[in-house]
Amino acid sequence: MSDQPLVSIIIPTYNRRIELAELAESLYRQTYKNLQIIIVNDAGPSVDFIQELYPELDIQIVNMPQNLKHVHARNRGLQEVKGDYIMLCDDDDLLLPTHIERMLQEIKGYDLVYPDVEIFDYVYENNARSITNRFVFAYEFDVPAMRRFSTFFSSGCIFRPALIEALGPFDTEVFHYWDWDFFLRAAEKFRVNRAPIASVLYAFAQQGTSNMSGQLDNMRPFLDMLSAKHGLGDLPTKNFFLLLEEPEVKERQAETEIIWDGEPIRSRLFE
Repeated sequence: MSDQPLVSIIIPTYNRRIELAELAESLYRQTYKNLQIIIVNDAGPSVDFIQELYPELDIQIVNMPQNLKHVHARNRGLQEVKGDYIMLCDDDDLLLPTHIERMLQEIKGYDLVYPDVEIFDYVYENNARSITNRFVFAYEFDVPAMRRFSTFFSSGCIFRPALIEALGPFDTEVFHYWDWDFFLRAAEKFRVNRAPIASVLYAFAQQGTSNMSGQLDNMRPFLDMLSAKHGLGDLPTKNFFLLLEEPEVKERQAETEIIWDGEPIRSRLFE
């Protein structure tokens, strides 16, 4: 592996033009430059504009023939990976400028590393997202505890391709919980660690729908499926924010490095 290993970033997307452009801007600002950016368009409107907007980035667009949702799209992205490392990112999340450089330092001696995040709420103003609220999400790395409540966010995590070779693709059957499933499978067989830095911004808009808030009835069958697969027992289907108030979760809160100045990331889209 060279001193500048190639990092393949897989981004599933569906009809999020503003968000995708802001993510591309955040990738353009990275201090680490050797990137393969794989954008998998899940049968939404064309995203070809992003290559014209950011010609400096090595962006490859894969168009899904039909809308199969984000887990299938990620698996399709895996087929295009050329890198020494794989990084995942949702199309509405953002990576702070030193994120990839830091993750490459943190993964030494490990197979998968995930960062802490700052969760931000926003409103749309002038074709961009303006931040209305933010809070830190940082919890101790504790696999038994993470069988009760997962504190793994996939956006910004980095791992070696050997994980996919050994574990296979992401499980489309558990749908909402594909990331929790991936974490548990990885932690069972590989060296996994948390990086104590909040270098990813995780989008959460109160006005929209999100897997953090509503849809609990829809999610229950997938949670039961995940539990049966990993022997997790009876898991609570609670609103994400209520779960954060649970004593066993609060006890796991950890110190982390805060590096975001709170400024929104403006893309070139409407310059």
